[in-house]
Amino acid sequence: MVEGPALLVLTLGAVVLLLLLILVLKLHAFFSLLLVSMVLGLGSGMAPTRVLKSMQTGFGDALGFIAVVVALGAVIGRMLEHSGGGRALADWLLAKTGPKHAVWAVFFAAFLIGLPIFFEVGFIILIPLVYSLTRESGRSLLYFGLPAAAALTVTHAMVPPHPAPAAAAQLLGADMGKAILYGAALSVPMALIGGMGYGLWIARRMHVPVPESAPLAAPAQSGVNGASHPLLVALVLLLPVMLIFAASFAEMLQTAGQAAFQFLGHPFTALMIAALAAMVWFGFRRGLNRNGVLKLAEEALKPLGSLLAIIGGGGAFKQIIVDSGAGAYGGRLLAESAVSPLVVAYLVALGLRVAQGSATVAIITAGGIVAPLFKELPGHSPEIVLLALCAGGTALSHVNDAGFWLVNQCFGLSVADTLRTWTVMKVITSIAGIACVLLVHRLLG
Repeated sequence: MVEGPALLVLTLGAVVLLLLLILVLKLHAFFSLLLVSMVLGLGSGMAPTRVLKSMQTGFGDALGFIAVVVALGAVIGRMLEHSGGGRALADWLLAKTGPKHAVWAVFFAAFLIGLPIFFEVGFIILIPLVYSLTRESGRSLLYFGLPAAAALTVTHAMVPPHPAPAAAAQLLGADMGKAILYGAALSVPMALIGGMGYGLWIARRMHVPVPESAPLAAPAQSGVNGASHPLLVALVLLLPVMLIFAASFAEMLQTAGQAAFQFLGHPFTALMIAALAAMVWFGFRRGLNRNGVLKLAEEALKPLGSLLAIIGGGGAFKQIIVDSGAGAYGGRLLAESAVSPLVVAYLVALGLRVAQGSATVAIITAGGIVAPLFKELPGHSPEIVLLALCAGGTALSHVNDAGFWLVNQCFGLSVADTLRTWTVMKVITSIAGIACVLLVHRLLG
């Protein structure tokens, strides 16, 4: 078996090979992760049968919990998308806040919508409202667009059941309930600083009109044949968080019926209840029959195959790092280093994000790399490591990221202006995230 510095160099070489396979050869991340896992295992001196067994174990461990969480979250998101509830919630908040505080209505609507819905979908849901408010107010499109985009993209990267933070939580051995609560809590200052802080600042200095090709937005309608009631939408979106919080509160206070609270507050149960509620209120109560609701659920689950394969591949890679001994050796070096391990986790995810563009791939791959290191490192909870990792993975979206081009086209910006607005906002949210993580860790440590 290869040991010591040579094993560490071999592991770093495996990461470089992974990037080459994805970026140069354009090989799918799933196949790249499996190939690199085999190369690292065999190169470190592991027996071929042990390499395959290790990969099988890692793949199964990664998917055994996370597949359920991601699938249930996808169903909730698809039901909300179909019902028009996201737009109805935004319109309701806008009516409550009035034109003077419209940007806050858009921001909070984006935050709630972003909890179960992928960034791209949430962005498409809200962009017509952003266009409408921009036309009515005469402000820069960035004034409403960047706060909404910030809230959507931060929750996508930080809060399970989104695939990247959910998969990384599983790889790190983090408690999923705490991961959801902590991720949602950290998303608030990140989105506020990047979206409301920098977003409004740059909007006052850079006037961006609504693109001429942008369609006119029609207001969402509530009722049986229209969108669901906005308060009901908010309740369904917050239901899993409330159940998980209730379970944590019951455990802390050692209340009677704690077992029941723990059952209802488990991510499986909490998300299942929310998914069933979404099926009833966003499906059946809006006139869909059983076949219609089933079709929506199937549509939500079909795109998950590629994501789950990548998550499993990340688990296989992580297990090879553990079983080869590279994780234990790297953990000892990290413990002796003067650099904060949380900063290391942040930079690993940041580097992968910059190199290959996808936040999901970056966070999952980084989770597989750093998880073995922290097994040998006391004093750092897996939840705090997860937050640092996800903060790094959401940074610096540029020309190799699909989200960059979505914002570029919908906002009608040049590449240079997209870098000045969207990319800088992403960097600021990321820095705010790791700063909050380091501050909390220092205060609690």
